[in-house]
Amino acid sequence: MSLNTAHAHGGVLIFAGERILIYYDGIEMSYDGPNGMPHFKGKKKGSVYLTTHRVIFNCTDPKDQMQSFSMPFMNMRDLELEQPIFGANYIKGRILAEQGGNWTGEARYKMYFTHGGAIEFGQAMMKAGQLASRNRPPQPPPYTPPMGNVYQAPPPAYAPPHTPHYDWVPYQTFPTAPPQDGVYMSEAPPPYPGVDPNAPPYPPPQANGHDAKAREAAGSAYYSPANPHNVYMPSDPPPSYDEASKKTN
Repeated sequence: MSLNTAHAHGGVLIFAGERILIYYDGIEMSYDGPNGMPHFKGKKKGSVYLTTHRVIFNCTDPKDQMQSFSMPFMNMRDLELEQPIFGANYIKGRILAEQGGNWTGEARYKMYFTHGGAIEFGQAMMKAGQLASRNRPPQPPPYTPPMGNVYQAPPPAYAPPHTPHYDWVPYQTFPTAPPQDGVYMSEAPPPYPGVDPNAPPYPPPQANGHDAKAREAAGSAYYSPANPHNVYMPSDPPPSYDEASKKTN
């Protein structure tokens, strides 16, 4: 797990080829972390992302010392679903720090789903962890900062992948896609295995805005913050989660 490494420009930051499977806005997180670290104090509100490689929490409060919290599946331990008689359902577990991830040791966490969906999210989280564990190395790799430029991610990074390999993702419960202008990606691939090692990478953003074939291949609008005048815009926007989940063919 790494601290304050998965956010950029007010949005979430993912690796090239990493895919967001579930987005949930309205999460509340509480932590029991290492002593002396104010980042883990108090209950925090924000958004949570289940990706093909990890779970990411982004904090709503821009003044909070924890802006993002990345939890790779291979660093998770003791995952449980809780359904109290009073109060919101929640997921709890233990997470080990990634070497070089801005903190050391381990922490316990609780994820409270204020609008429902804790059971479905937790089951999908467990399934993703099981799939990713098939290719895990003996030891978790050290955290590596994102390399290269940071781009606004193309739609394959957050659109529902309608293939049998992802038929366990509960899109009926979580039909909302993250804001298109709130998903960014680096040029670096994920440093640890995901749920589908055979998934083809989606086209990376291009620096040259005059390449029509690259625009068509990417299939969406994106830009490089380092070169904001080059913007790719498709003729049609990508389908929403609601529209995509209704398609049967």
